[in-house]
Amino acid sequence: MSSLTFKQVAPSDISFLMDIYNHFVVHSTYSFHTEPVALPEFTESVIHANPRYQTYVILLDEIPQGYVQVMPHKKKQAYDTTGEVTIYLHPECVGKGIGSASIQYVEAIAKERGFHSLIATVCADNSASIHMFTRNGYEQCAYYREVGFKWGKFLDIVTFQKIIS
Repeated sequence: MSSLTFKQVAPSDISFLMDIYNHFVVHSTYSFHTEPVALPEFTESVIHANPRYQTYVILLDEIPQGYVQVMPHKKKQAYDTTGEVTIYLHPECVGKGIGSASIQYVEAIAKERGFHSLIATVCADNSASIHMFTRNGYEQCAYYREVGFKWGKFLDIVTFQKIIS
């Protein structure tokens, strides 16, 4: 039986996680980056100075599968009880329940750290993520039309929210 575990991201994990992220930059509209992200920028996006905001490597039988994180939703103090959840899985891991288990894991930690709500922003083209978030109790709270432009077309984003406390 497979074992799903999580560990806090370490510098030795960053290159692998960046490769997963950059796969989606190059091959999908799921990321709004239009060019692969370089190591310094990616490192800054997954390692946070504030311990409330963490990135976790998702391990299946001790093999990295991707990452899940809670990061600041906005930088103004009144938003401190809201976090933004993000997940990226290796393309071969999608559709196996790893995403849902990872979301549930990070929600429990966010709740312990005093978060009241979590926000997830997803490209409207990303039906797998939309399904995963809605299946896990996130409700659509916003839909923004044509806010991104990639590969010659305008892209919509959908924002989901879950109250966790």
